[in-house]
Amino acid sequence: MNIKDLFIEFFKEKGHVEIPSAPVVPENDPSVLFNTAGMQPLIPYLMGEPHPSGTRLCDYQKCIRLTDLDSVGDKTHHTFFEMLGNWSLGDYFKKESIDYSFEFLTKVLKIPVERLAVTVFKGDKDIPKDEESANYWLEHHISSKKIAYLGKEDNFWAAGETGPCGTDTEIFYWRSEEEVPEVFDPKDDRWVEIWNNVFMQYNRLADGTITMLPKKNVDTGMGYERITAVVEGKTDNYTSSIWKPIIATIEKIANVTYEGNEKSIRIIADHLRTAVFIAADNAGIRPSNTDQGYILRRLIRRAIRYAKMLGIDLESDWEQTIASSIMDEYETYYDEIKNNRETVLQVLKEEKKKFAHTLEKGLKEFSKVIESKKEIDGTTAFHLYDTYGFPIELSMELASEKNIPIDIKGFEEKMNEHQEKSRTASKGKFKGGLSGNGEMETKYHTATHLLNAALKKVIGPDTHQRGSNITEERMRFDFNCDHKLTEEEKQKVEALVNEWIKEDLPVTKTEMKKQEALKMGAEAMFIEKYPDIVNVYQIGNVSKEICGGPHVTHTSELGTFKIKKEEASSAGIRRIKAVLEENN
Repeated sequence: MNIKDLFIEFFKEKGHVEIPSAPVVPENDPSVLFNTAGMQPLIPYLMGEPHPSGTRLCDYQKCIRLTDLDSVGDKTHHTFFEMLGNWSLGDYFKKESIDYSFEFLTKVLKIPVERLAVTVFKGDKDIPKDEESANYWLEHHISSKKIAYLGKEDNFWAAGETGPCGTDTEIFYWRSEEEVPEVFDPKDDRWVEIWNNVFMQYNRLADGTITMLPKKNVDTGMGYERITAVVEGKTDNYTSSIWKPIIATIEKIANVTYEGNEKSIRIIADHLRTAVFIAADNAGIRPSNTDQGYILRRLIRRAIRYAKMLGIDLESDWEQTIASSIMDEYETYYDEIKNNRETVLQVLKEEKKKFAHTLEKGLKEFSKVIESKKEIDGTTAFHLYDTYGFPIELSMELASEKNIPIDIKGFEEKMNEHQEKSRTASKGKFKGGLSGNGEMETKYHTATHLLNAALKKVIGPDTHQRGSNITEERMRFDFNCDHKLTEEEKQKVEALVNEWIKEDLPVTKTEMKKQEALKMGAEAMFIEKYPDIVNVYQIGNVSKEICGGPHVTHTSELGTFKIKKEEASSAGIRRIKAVLEENN
């Protein structure tokens, strides 16, 4: 049994209910492109909404983080990873959380106590030093010399400027063959963080005042890839059992060994694994030049570049073979991998074909550059990277063949500038947090149900939601449709939604078993993400959907619905952008 299964079994024995992983593309959360943490899909419940499965939950959540995309290629970074998590929603708190973590690590995974160390919050003017957590660790024979007290930047979690917040305790493992030091130094990178337990007990108000929350929550997260490498005694994550079948496939195709080709093989393995999960997601993401589609394109193309550097024949079905080995590993855990297998393979094949043309253009551009220059300066090297997808290693290789020097330092400066701009631009996109449940978002969320129902009436019953994005200002709604909507169709949809709003239909919530909800005709965009007990929201006799909320109580609260734009999102998927306006 692998660690993922051991984790779930352990917490189920402790009274937790396993909940399914949410999709990698978040539903109705405009603050992020992808789910970046296990807690993200649970935001409404951490904010106080009762969870249908109760107060003790556990899962493994698919996550994608892109802030370290350019670091992938080393021993530890991944763009896609699985986060093991357990939650207490107003049930147990610090003691039990620490007890469970310690027991799982030392009794189930058999990690020696002396190889563990922890950090706790050192306190400040608003919040006291977390002696309580420290004392619980001492009870478990963690030496006082292995407990470090750190400040807010390390051991404090907050939803944002306002809202739920709290201290956390992080657990570290000594990942080195050298003797374990007597004193824990958090700055020594041989100590790797393996688990983070967040204790949400405070609420930060707009004026900065900290008050106690009526309910205290526990939110924990442990990276599956990292803990597996730790338990298996690997200092390189990519040599663990998780990656073994994928890397063996790449070695066979490229006819090379992992040793000596680590960077290229890691990038191909990581990027294709992430691309598989994005393309398999039921949101229907396809390679494009914006948002999630841009990330998907960038990952596939970067994998292709490194495959070329390994000498893989790009005309062969190499990417199909690697993707298939990835899907073989994950289809027993995730239905969408099994159900959308052919779609994934088609997406990879088409993007590879498109990129082959770009790569050819890049090689022609390179030939022009070396005809007119005696040296490839940093700006030109970066242009080749940014526009044509040439990694600096490829430019160096080609320049070396022609005995032309290349300004690596200048390239690195341009690269750093680019990364800094990307980080700044991405802060909003990747921040996550407990946001997006304000009054307008609640109205727009309810309006998506009405729009879904209207499209079924106007376009046909086989029309279904494929994704949505909501802010305070507007809603975006993706749906399957094989044609551009006519003006008449758009007017009919808009009129229907407004007719239902005027009828002041009640919005009611019923808790029931998932199978019962499906039998009564309730729709769900991502049925696999919902637990066995679900909330069904019914709007009059117009709409029935399995949903997590939030919603208004009557449709008349919505105002006037107006379609601003209807356009293609990807092949077979259309997108409507609409607003709600106040009635005069």
